[in-house]
Amino acid sequence: MIEQLIRTPFTDLVGVRHPVVQTGMGWVSGPRLVSATANAGGLGILASATMTFAELEKAIVEVKSRTDAPFGVNLRADAGDAPARCDLLIEYGVKVASFALAPKPELIARLKEHDIVVMPSIGAAKHAKKVAGWGADAVMVQGGEGGGHTGPVPTTLLLPTVLDAVLDAGHDIPVVAAGGFFDGRGLAAALSYGAAGIGMGTRFLLTSDSAVPDAVKRLYLERGLTDTVVTTKVDGMPHRMLRTDLVQELEETSAVRRMGPTLRRTLEFKRDSGMTWPQLLKDGREMRKQQGRTLGQMALAANTPTMLKAGLVEGDTTAGVLASGQVVGVIDDLPTCEELIDRVVVRAAEELHRTSSLLAAQ
Repeated sequence: MIEQLIRTPFTDLVGVRHPVVQTGMGWVSGPRLVSATANAGGLGILASATMTFAELEKAIVEVKSRTDAPFGVNLRADAGDAPARCDLLIEYGVKVASFALAPKPELIARLKEHDIVVMPSIGAAKHAKKVAGWGADAVMVQGGEGGGHTGPVPTTLLLPTVLDAVLDAGHDIPVVAAGGFFDGRGLAAALSYGAAGIGMGTRFLLTSDSAVPDAVKRLYLERGLTDTVVTTKVDGMPHRMLRTDLVQELEETSAVRRMGPTLRRTLEFKRDSGMTWPQLLKDGREMRKQQGRTLGQMALAANTPTMLKAGLVEGDTTAGVLASGQVVGVIDDLPTCEELIDRVVVRAAEELHRTSSLLAAQ
């Protein structure tokens, strides 16, 4: 385990040794992966959207039993029980609350009262300015190369616009860059842009500490740079995943033919989540309000956790989908989290030293 080589406003804010974040991936970012990342000096983030309230509490307790280092929990800001989940973070002294959508100002204020770092994920400069104005301590920006729900703008264009927007609005908060990162050169590049760290999802999924079935990991490792696709046929929103026979079938199937499987998966999600129909409807209304989803998109929304579970937990790639960033095409190994973070940080430090030598003598 290496000492701190790169110190940034993000490492100071969160109290981690290295400016590397393992993002909150549903069914992937569980206690084992999060604690391995934390013990290696990075920030591990639990993915709670696919957990019941009781499962989240159990996961937090397990992480704390495995590490004394800071870690975070990713929350759905539009979930009906979001305030209760935030209370759970406060109760157990979780260091970071990350959000897939912008949390309400009063939720940010409550978390900050208890010294919890609030870090929403955003996909546009205007969203970064909004949450910064509400008191967010940091933001994570994901470019279109990233896996899961993603936007159309690549990180190399989105990151500088977000950095400029935050500074122009008078908010000097750390920005973490995600989407397309897998090695130390990427970290060095992000820091050169002005970011304070990087977030990686697919790269952490493909570690030996990840609980994803080995057969599924091998499937990922066989893929190339062009073997991902962005589809709206799973839950109605742009979603980057591996190009598989199932995804191809979904792309070619009409909405009418998808209706039966969608209803079946909705019932399965209701059973797994323990939610009642009124709770599901309440979440749906909030989703429509927050994200502007149509009724058709909301009907598809329960597809995502159920289909991801089939692939990433049960290893059934014929019935499940596999979220993935484009970096899958350049990954060919399964290191431990410690090996991964160490080599990312060492290479980044080397690149920063090398590029500094290019400056003309003054």
